[in-house]
Amino acid sequence: MADRLIIVESPAKANTIKKFLGGSTKVIASMGHVRNLPKSKLGVDVENDFEPEYINIRGKGDLIKSLKKEAKSAKKVYLATDPDREGEAIAWHLAYILGIPEDTVCRVTFNEITKNAVQEGVKNPRKIDLNLVNAQQARRVLDRIVGYKMSPVLWKKVKRGLSAGRVQSVAVKLIVDREEEIEKFIPQEYWNIYTILADTKSKKTFEAKFYGKNSKKLELKSKEEVDKILSDIKNEKFIIDNIKKTERKRVAAPPFTTSTMQQEASRKLGFSLKKTMSVAQGLYEGVTIPGHGSIGLITYMRTDSTRISEVARAVAKEQIEKKYGKDYYENRYYKTNADAQDAHEAIRPTYIELEPNEIKEALTKDQFKLYQLIYNRFIASQMAAAIFDTIAVDIHAGEYNFKANGQKLKFKGFMTLYVETKDNEEEEKDTQIPELTEKEEVKKEKIDTKQSFTEPPPRYTEASLVKALEEKDIGRPSTYSPIITTILERRYVEKDRKQLAPTELGKIVNSLLMQNFGDVINVDFTANIENQFDNVADGKEEWKQIIRDFYAPFEETIKKVEKELEHVKLEDEVSDVPCDKCGRMMVYKYGRYGKFLACPGYPECKNAKPIVEMIEEKCPKCGGNVLVKKSKRGRRFYVCENNAKGQCDYISWNKPGTEEKETPKKKTTKKAKK
Repeated sequence: MADRLIIVESPAKANTIKKFLGGSTKVIASMGHVRNLPKSKLGVDVENDFEPEYINIRGKGDLIKSLKKEAKSAKKVYLATDPDREGEAIAWHLAYILGIPEDTVCRVTFNEITKNAVQEGVKNPRKIDLNLVNAQQARRVLDRIVGYKMSPVLWKKVKRGLSAGRVQSVAVKLIVDREEEIEKFIPQEYWNIYTILADTKSKKTFEAKFYGKNSKKLELKSKEEVDKILSDIKNEKFIIDNIKKTERKRVAAPPFTTSTMQQEASRKLGFSLKKTMSVAQGLYEGVTIPGHGSIGLITYMRTDSTRISEVARAVAKEQIEKKYGKDYYENRYYKTNADAQDAHEAIRPTYIELEPNEIKEALTKDQFKLYQLIYNRFIASQMAAAIFDTIAVDIHAGEYNFKANGQKLKFKGFMTLYVETKDNEEEEKDTQIPELTEKEEVKKEKIDTKQSFTEPPPRYTEASLVKALEEKDIGRPSTYSPIITTILERRYVEKDRKQLAPTELGKIVNSLLMQNFGDVINVDFTANIENQFDNVADGKEEWKQIIRDFYAPFEETIKKVEKELEHVKLEDEVSDVPCDKCGRMMVYKYGRYGKFLACPGYPECKNAKPIVEMIEEKCPKCGGNVLVKKSKRGRRFYVCENNAKGQCDYISWNKPGTEEKETPKKKTTKKAKK
């Protein structure tokens, strides 16, 4: 008989924790949730004050029997599921199944899986926090009501199997809205004038850019304006008006939150959100390191706080001063967002002495990449600012003004180790300006003009969508990855070179939902509900009241929409492709793998065919047409039309004309062993 039984979610976590506790302690895994709402029905008793109708998850019968048996034979049972609302809910369900009363001191939490943290957690158990449980229940029940009530509308009017969701539909709306912005965007012409100037003393050259006229900024919109300026300054002298030298500091980015980790892993490593969270989960739960055994390498990876412990801060200081010198350390605190739950620290390494390169051989390729990213970001966050010497020079040529800017890195600081990447941001480079003096004349060596056009806003990437969701207060750290994974799997959105674009199906679904459920599928409502969930977690609001306030008007909307749409039939989009069996013009339909062509004469004519997408670029090997196809995971690749005939072997993930890095692998069938 074990003195103590500790139940966690996963076997990896169980194996790591086992070694930190005595031999009389048994650690087993629940394999995630053991109870959930049923899939076959709403599972919420609206007549009985929205009581959830939880059932044991199908297929977990034997596991539940085993958990009950182990709990019965143990003197004390501790529930050590993850330290967030979902983990608290799993613990609450386990307590129900095992017959542990709600007021029993049985809940153990730790932010990192290290010996000290685990032992401290077990020494200081607490009761299950029902506020956290109820916050999770509020989200689960509200999302179930929204999904199960709105989805049938899509089934009737678009196709079966589609789903609508409170948060996922808002994410699709953001992507559709951005696409509409891009499509409606009208480029505006603008011009720049650049001149290469030379210091007469040193003969060194530098570039100056046109600024304006009589010290007022002037936007150049046409070639006529540019030509006039060029004519006006043709015989003018270029004189230095003002030189301003300053020192600029660049401060390190804070240690990772879930959101910033997902964004940086996407930008720097090319990881999807789902992959990032999966790899991070493994690093948190435990990796076998020679000489250390199985240990958790990072703190809990679902957090919106940038706070770090004083112990971690002290170890980071020691590491920085030892490796880089005292000048490189700076005791830095970061302000956490006012809306952050701040229950956990930022994501950081748990054993700071374990540098990534020292344990590289013990990690998978992906684990090493992400661990190195987390490690370097954390250490850099405690390093001194980078210092730049900057110079700004004002120049005039007659009544026209030019400006030149330069900078030189004086002290690298944190940039020695890590520099945060930002969307559409250019890398900081040294730009040299020679030693100039005011009132000095500089020689015009060359003058160039450049015509440009304003560009539409870029499509969202996974990284920039997460940033937008966070800024608009939509979802929480634990939900960003499932939201984006869901809308990709539902084929409402597709990836095109890392950019997220709405499919025709996504546009249709968004339009239908916005026309009929605009008060639910909107940013303000979604953000407000998230804040209400936070209030429940803090004990400031009763969870069922949120559902009560929401349900009555929502149910009225559902009835109204069903009545209005009863006689409405969504017409299929007609293509310009005739059916080769009966001659009717084929229509666009949506199936499991996306859009395809089908004969409108069904069931008399059952002809259907895939949509062939062709690009302008020709095959670099044979000059044939290049088709765009998609892998089972929805990734686009390019293949020569002659490939199917066996006349050309061109196939690539990259569009012809871009550098080829990898080739899609053809599926091979393994021969059975005799």
